[in-house]
Amino acid sequence: MMKTKIFKIRLSEDFLYQDQKALDQFLEGHKIITVETAFVNNENYWTVILYFEDPKPITSVKESKSVKYCAENDVLSSDEEKILQALKLWRSEKAKEHNLPTYFIASNKELLSVAKYKPARKEELLDIKGFGKHKIENYGEEILEILENV
Repeated sequence: MMKTKIFKIRLSEDFLYQDQKALDQFLEGHKIITVETAFVNNENYWTVILYFEDPKPITSVKESKSVKYCAENDVLSSDEEKILQALKLWRSEKAKEHNLPTYFIASNKELLSVAKYKPARKEELLDIKGFGKHKIENYGEEILEILENV
């Protein structure tokens, strides 16, 4: 049976991280059928309506709790800079295509981490902070393709 859930993603720095985290956690545990978004201009937030099926049964397989890779203020080589620019371009196109803000696809820090870490397989994307099953299922192939071709 299909259900709906509405999230409010406030753009203010005070709320953005926690709102995004709540959405990410929900996405990880549910089979999403379709998504609608709308920007509420006068109040500066996104409304995200998710149409989903009942939560997936919890399996015993957990993502490793090991420390995930995260590039912070690393200096990029010229190759890594090219990769980062290609990833940002791809993210902008994806966001437009799905009518979503770019940070829904991936944050700058996540893209920077991908450029530095250069994963070659989907499993390696799991090692990067910010990449869970949902993000990898949706964008993993395309990200790896960019890394191969830049």
